[in-house]
Amino acid sequence: MTICATEDATALDGPYRAALTIAADGSYAARLARHDDADRSWYPERWTLSGPEPYAVPLPGSQPEEPDSELLPLADGRVLILRRVADRFALSLLYPTDPGTGELLLGTVEAAELTLLPPTPGGTDAYALAPAGGRTTLWWVPGDAGGPERIVEIPGRCTGGAWLDRGGRLLALDRELNGRTKTVLVDLERGGETGPLLQITEESNDRLLLADPDSGLLLVRSDAPGHDRLGWGVLGSRLPVRFPECLRPADAAVTPFAVQPGQMLAPESCAVAFRVDAAHGTRLGIWRPWGRRLRQLPVPDGWLAGTGLWTAAGELLLPCATDAEPCGLARMAIPLEPVGSVEPVGSVERAGWVEPTGSPRPVGSARPVGAARPVGAARPVAARPVGGVRAVVEGAAVRGGGIVPDAGDATNHSTASAQPKAAVTEPRRSPAHPPMCRPVPLQQAPLGSR
Repeated sequence: MTICATEDATALDGPYRAALTIAADGSYAARLARHDDADRSWYPERWTLSGPEPYAVPLPGSQPEEPDSELLPLADGRVLILRRVADRFALSLLYPTDPGTGELLLGTVEAAELTLLPPTPGGTDAYALAPAGGRTTLWWVPGDAGGPERIVEIPGRCTGGAWLDRGGRLLALDRELNGRTKTVLVDLERGGETGPLLQITEESNDRLLLADPDSGLLLVRSDAPGHDRLGWGVLGSRLPVRFPECLRPADAAVTPFAVQPGQMLAPESCAVAFRVDAAHGTRLGIWRPWGRRLRQLPVPDGWLAGTGLWTAAGELLLPCATDAEPCGLARMAIPLEPVGSVEPVGSVERAGWVEPTGSPRPVGSARPVGAARPVGAARPVAARPVGGVRAVVEGAAVRGGGIVPDAGDATNHSTASAQPKAAVTEPRRSPAHPPMCRPVPLQQAPLGSR
């Protein structure tokens, strides 16, 4: 699975801007590149990642692009571009032709602001958000000659965006309403029906940063511990979010951008990649819930920071662009850590990077990453009801009104919440009202080896 972090990694509510946007299946990517001429003008560029070696195809139009134009690659190789034109936004599909670039206009949306959401799991269409006047309109952009279609208007200002299933039905959005930000769920098969997804306390600001449909792993940011902290939980459980101390390194901002796919029923073994921005530069962070530490590694030359792609086998692919290699992928094999292994927070491991060109070579003494242990508290993905918004997650409810720290990490001292004790209730069990689900911390899972 891949996710592209924003250019400003520290902005919590900024618009979705990526140095490179990778399709959900990892087949294609797209970015705005710059000509080598005196004007340094912008043009769209498509990367093909599914072949033996990556390569880029320029898709210049009849005039230079504005730097705020947005690109999103589709699974068939076409690239959706969103341009501002006066008081509206134009949506077109770009594709290579011989010669030049073909362009198919899909339509326009009259709005003061319009932002593309991350690529859909199917990769054949797209969605966009248009906040205005205390409400946000969700638009659907089909990947054919059909124009943009209005799906639903949601009260409040919505940002972010994460897909919770492989079918592209359940979309999570961060909504600011009445001075608080909470994550809500939009069920696209029920006409855009919206309901609560994440609420740690009534007074906290809770955002969903990353979601993995295979394992159910969730990465969240919340100020419930007293200040903004990164936490994690599991989609489909009834237990609170956990806030590891290792995800709060001193004098650095960490932003998750990719999670290892294919780890069914094993969220604690999922590897997560972070962009780590500090005064001394940008580094790569690797973290697994069971490891309870953030490994900081050097980055390859020309890395398009905040973008990457995990393979199911555990290989991390980082897109790079240098003068010598304008389109490349640095490959890194991430060894699987033994359960319960703990090293000092902030310890740096050196990684052997495979050159962007040529065939990959083994790195270090990596073992297969796919051998993950099942979590006893997790339920099969197919067993999670998806009939409505209540079927997935209402929120990361606080047990007894407190924030659950990482008890397995001796250096973790999360601040307890000052919120009053909250009553945790479940809806009545019936086909129309399936049980609500909440994330689960690792220390509550029955891991026999610990």
